[in-house]
Amino acid sequence: MSTTETLAESTLDIEGMTCASCVNRVAKALTRVDGVVEASVNLATETAAVTYDPRAVDATVLSAAVAKAGYGGTVRAAVPELTADPGAGLDARRDLEIATLRRRWQVALVTGLALMAVMYLPGDLDPMGWLGPVLLVVATVVQAWAGQDIYRQAWTNLKHRTTSMDTLVALGTGTAYGYSAFVVLWPELAERWGLPLHLYFETALIVVALVLLGRWLELKAKKRTASSLRALVGLAPATARVLRGDVEVDVPLTGVVVGDLVRVRPGEKLPVDGVVTEGRSAVDESMLTGESLPVDKTVGAAVIGATVNTTGTLVVRTTAVGADSALAQIVRLVEDAQASAPPIQRLVDKVSAWFVPAVLVVALVTFLSWLTFGPEGQRVTLAIGTTIAVLIIACPCALGLATPTAVMVGTGRAAELGILIGDGLALETARRLTAVVLDKTGTITRGRPDLAAVTTVDPWSSDELVALVAAAEVGSEHPVGEAVVRAARERGLTLPTVDSFDSTPGHGVVAEIGDRTVVAGNAAHLAAHGVTAYGAGILVAVDGAYAGRLEVTDTVKPSSAAAVAQLRDLGLEVWMVTGDHETSARAVAAEVGIDHVLTDVRPADKAARVAELQAAGHVVAMVGDGVNDAPALAGADLGIAIGTGTDVAVAASDVTLVGGDLQGVVSAIDLSRRTVRTIKQGLVWAFAYNVLLIPVAAGALYWWHGLLLDPVLAGAAMALSSVSVVTNALRLRRS
Repeated sequence: MSTTETLAESTLDIEGMTCASCVNRVAKALTRVDGVVEASVNLATETAAVTYDPRAVDATVLSAAVAKAGYGGTVRAAVPELTADPGAGLDARRDLEIATLRRRWQVALVTGLALMAVMYLPGDLDPMGWLGPVLLVVATVVQAWAGQDIYRQAWTNLKHRTTSMDTLVALGTGTAYGYSAFVVLWPELAERWGLPLHLYFETALIVVALVLLGRWLELKAKKRTASSLRALVGLAPATARVLRGDVEVDVPLTGVVVGDLVRVRPGEKLPVDGVVTEGRSAVDESMLTGESLPVDKTVGAAVIGATVNTTGTLVVRTTAVGADSALAQIVRLVEDAQASAPPIQRLVDKVSAWFVPAVLVVALVTFLSWLTFGPEGQRVTLAIGTTIAVLIIACPCALGLATPTAVMVGTGRAAELGILIGDGLALETARRLTAVVLDKTGTITRGRPDLAAVTTVDPWSSDELVALVAAAEVGSEHPVGEAVVRAARERGLTLPTVDSFDSTPGHGVVAEIGDRTVVAGNAAHLAAHGVTAYGAGILVAVDGAYAGRLEVTDTVKPSSAAAVAQLRDLGLEVWMVTGDHETSARAVAAEVGIDHVLTDVRPADKAARVAELQAAGHVVAMVGDGVNDAPALAGADLGIAIGTGTDVAVAASDVTLVGGDLQGVVSAIDLSRRTVRTIKQGLVWAFAYNVLLIPVAAGALYWWHGLLLDPVLAGAAMALSSVSVVTNALRLRRS
């Protein structure tokens, strides 16, 4: 038995799938190959994701298995270039197919309507006259040309002893055409057998046209569902301005290596992930993180490729390129999520496995019933008409599209908001949540100390005191000192020159700045230098006199309180679990509106707290930074990692927020609920459509008011069903 470490994964582009039955057939063909552990086939993306043991099987065998099932299967490149759209091949194929379908349905529809006009001209149409053979030739040529893919796939299905929606369409239109051809070629025999001399050429052509029209509209809609992924790939610039000594050289993005220095001017996209080594600017990261405001970047700050430099020039040292970059990881995660299937898809798979064979049985029963019990003189006509209607209207296109299309659009929209959803299971779990557990540091708070308040005594101003302490702390690696220096830079203060400096670890610093002596630290440190002061924070004395206090704390993110309120509005119970002592934790909880607080919890014990909530009946999401919270993230029903910079693929999480905004948790849960609701709407529509209209097509209403469903209307309804499901899913793009 293979272990997880020895397994490989490949993605195959599948050609020829038209419905849920095709999906099942391709999946079965792949899973029957020795060495294949799992195969997931997606109708909306026309791909198959296969997990297999490379020691037992290779990619060429997978392609051969798909071909043996009657479909085309091409193994996609393992690691595509970042600048290349992974779905470009599918888009090109779809563009060609869209153009081809457009020509075919238009010609078939126009020809069918023309035949209808001819056949309903005043006077009876005599199949034995000259017009019958003309109609036969025209119908044969147009139907064979327009419906060639339908009949070819139906024939392939027959050879493999399987069925699909092409089987239903081919049988329905073939029956109409075959009966009409028989009447034209052998009218005397038809009369002798008591068959009505009625032609269905126009019915067959119009039904083929409507089926192709439905596929044309469906393909156009499906192409729009992939726009989010294409937009992500399109964010990457094609070139980078690399510093080679004193010379700037424009090189293709594929030519940049880790360690290269890249200059980025105002208004340009950052071509690589890296760290700022020179300059200061504000960077718009909204396209990847969902952050609405540009983020200030100075020396030492991490930047993400494909974000936009807005104001100043930056020099960035490259830390990741190509497949290792944040954008490439995001694209890869979105692709995986779009190809996955949520548990609700299992119901569809079970139903579609027997659906087409069941329809064939219903069609046969319908034909025999009308032929046996139909009204005298109309039995054959009614039997043919109702059978064609049943075969056409029962095509399970909508059934196969409902789930993958909604998942594709929902995960794509989430990526645009900076939310990376791991797979279909995570998508479905998010909508069932009843409790959310939040880590404090880095999740509710910024995760770094910031200057929160400055208290001064005369004659000192706030800026003067901050400038003095920042000057003393320049070069300090202590987080508190860094916070003061950062605040001084944000205020645009000019720092005076430090003549001498001395530090007492754990207590404070003493610095000679010009003709002044500055002492900054805790009360004991100031007392050691003859100054009496009380309180928390950084106490400051200048020339032996108390000057004021700087309060440095891990501040709450601006969006945290609103996000907690929205989580509660969604009906969720919100908890905060932290290793901090109770006083500071309760203060943060009160500020953001959390009532349920667990304090002094070690990282290893957070998973146990999550398990306790699960044991109490909750479906729990754990939100943390993905490092010390990893056990809790893995143990929760849904792990949501707060990711920043290049940390976009936290292994323990099911959902990753590229930005650090807690608002992403609200968006992820809300979008999950909308997506699953859309899936259910599509499935309910698909099931109800078939359950209600198959009996109508079979003639259930004929004995009531003589109502019958014309095969042409059945074709139109079938096309409308598929298009409506895809269009409904596209509404998620506006969420």
